[in-house]
Amino acid sequence: MTSPAPNSPAPRAPAPRALPHAPADHPSLPQPRIGVLVANLGTPDGHDYWSMRRYLNEFLSDKRVIDYPRWKWQPLLQGIILTKRPFTSGANYRSIWNHEADESPLMTITKAKVAKLRAEAQRRWGDAVMVDFCMRYGNPSTPAVLDRMVKAGCERIVFLPMYPQYAGATTATANDQLFRALMAQKWQPAVRTCPAYFDRPDYIDALAQSVERTLGGRRPQKLVASYHGMPRRYLLEGDPYHCQCQKTTRLLRERLGWPEDAIDTTFQSVFGREEWLKPYTVEHVADLARRGIADIAVISPAFSADCIETLEEINGEIREAYEHAGGKDFTYIPCLNDDDAHIQVLAGIVEENLAGWL
Repeated sequence: MTSPAPNSPAPRAPAPRALPHAPADHPSLPQPRIGVLVANLGTPDGHDYWSMRRYLNEFLSDKRVIDYPRWKWQPLLQGIILTKRPFTSGANYRSIWNHEADESPLMTITKAKVAKLRAEAQRRWGDAVMVDFCMRYGNPSTPAVLDRMVKAGCERIVFLPMYPQYAGATTATANDQLFRALMAQKWQPAVRTCPAYFDRPDYIDALAQSVERTLGGRRPQKLVASYHGMPRRYLLEGDPYHCQCQKTTRLLRERLGWPEDAIDTTFQSVFGREEWLKPYTVEHVADLARRGIADIAVISPAFSADCIETLEEINGEIREAYEHAGGKDFTYIPCLNDDDAHIQVLAGIVEENLAGWL
C-alpha cells in the first residue's frame, strides 16, 4: 500500500478581483483559473455497518451500475442486500483498511496521486491551474468539490475520470454526476471530459515497467490481466469496455515482447445471476493450476489505484482459488497508483485537454 501522503492543499485562491466598471455594491469575483478535477470510484467513510450501508446504497442504486427496473431492484436492494452485505463488505474493508489514517487504501492512494499531480501541474503551469479530486460515490462528493472549485475562480475545468478503459458503469456515471452537479451552478464553468486512455503508448509503457519491476525481469508461465467485470449484455448493447480491455492486453504483451499465449485476459467481481464477461478470473486461475501452471502473475490494468477489488479480491480470494487448486507461485502486480510514470501519463492527458485554454 502506498504510505499516507501529507495533505497537499490546492494552491490558495488569488485575492478577489474588483470589476472596474461595476457599481460599488457588485459582489467581488475570484481571479479566473483553470481547474483539473480528478474523479475516482469512491470509498466508504468507514468499515462499520452504517458507513458501508450508505456507500453500498449509493453505489448499487446507480442505474449505470445496476440497470434493472427500479420496482424490481430496489425492494431487493433495500431488503435483503443492504441488510446482509454491509457486514461482509465491512469485514473485507477492515482486512485492508489503513488504520493509521483511518481511511481506505483507495483514499490514501488517491490523495498521494493527486498530490503528485498537483505538484507537476504547479511545475508546468504555476498557479494558473488548480488540481483537486472527487469521488463518484461517498466523499468528497463531486458536487461539493465542483462547487469549491467554482468558488475558487475555476471558469474552465478539465474532468479526468480515473478509468483507463471506458465503461458506462465507470466513466459515464462519473460524467453523469459531474453534469448533474453543473445543474446546481448559477454560473457554469466550461468543461472538458477526458477520453479513455487504454491505448496510450505512455500508459502501456508504464504498465510494462510495473510488470518488469515487480517480476525482476523473469517471465512467469502465465500473466493474467484481470479486469473488472460487467454483464455480457452491456457489450452486446454497445459498451466498448470489453474491446478496450482486449486491446490493452495486446499492447502490453507487444510492449513486453512476449509470445501470444503469455498473457490471458479475464474478468473479476461477478455480481448476481446474469452472465458476465468471461472468462471469470477466479475460475480461470484455478483452471491454470489444475493444468499444471505453477507460476502465475496477476495485473489489474483497469484499476488506476489499488482498492478492495485488488487488495482483497485478487490478493485474497483469487490467490486462494489458485493455491487451493494446486498452484504454487502467485505474484500480484500492484496498480500504477502514484508511480511517477503514471503521474506523467495523467499530466500528459491533462495537458492535451488544456489545449487552447493556456
